[in-house]
Amino acid sequence: MNLSPYLAVFRIRFSNSLQYRAAALAGISTQFAWGFMSLLAFSAFYRVNPNAFPMEFSQTVSYIWIQQAFLAFFAMWFFENDILTAISSGSIAYELVRPVDIYHRWFCQSAANRLARSCLRCAPILIVAFLLPEPFRMSLPASPVQFLLFLFSAALSLGVVISFCMLIYISSFYMISSLGIRIITATLTEFLSGAVIPLPFFPERFRVIAELLPFAAMENLPLRIYSGNLKGADTLRGILLQIFWLLALYVLGRFLMKGALKKVVVQGG
Repeated sequence: MNLSPYLAVFRIRFSNSLQYRAAALAGISTQFAWGFMSLLAFSAFYRVNPNAFPMEFSQTVSYIWIQQAFLAFFAMWFFENDILTAISSGSIAYELVRPVDIYHRWFCQSAANRLARSCLRCAPILIVAFLLPEPFRMSLPASPVQFLLFLFSAALSLGVVISFCMLIYISSFYMISSLGIRIITATLTEFLSGAVIPLPFFPERFRVIAELLPFAAMENLPLRIYSGNLKGADTLRGILLQIFWLLALYVLGRFLMKGALKKVVVQGG
């Protein structure tokens, strides 16, 4: 497969997304507000009985600040409106005549947009998070190896998130409107990926099941690796599970895309 067209798509989309600085500033202010609100809520519970929680408060602080800094990287509700509009309006006909694989093109487009949004927003949030007074100051990883594992896991998370989003785009071929399935998917994913409450806080039986689902491979794992809540063999098992879900969702998406394109009908002039 010739990678040049897809690298060009990635580069163009990344450059274009970097232009939206006003939107990034609005997002940064919102993420600061949400981050502080979450930390204050958690600190109130920790003050009552710090030993009753499965994560140390410093780990929870790092978890939340990394989550806010890279929200565009992990969040399932960052759907590509260009893709959804192309499917619903019929302009996908122009996509189909291009000499590139449409699945890989959309994958690269989504990756570039998410990465660009994260680059615009992460630096101010991380700088402030590292300068805050204790106990709300974000901590560095315990070792360089832990930081490298976080980066590797975050890259896998991005692949899992986009592969799952691709399934939503493919389902749009069979619907008049994909709004319903997008709302349901975003809500379910936010809860099961640890975006609302870190998965270690869930009841034991529910947590064991949730950690095996693809949602835990999206956000929960890299944030827990960075914060130091996940170590040793548990980290290795988690990364292997991420690789499994990335391959499984990718293969499923490719299969479903072929079926959708065989039956697609574009009407109008």
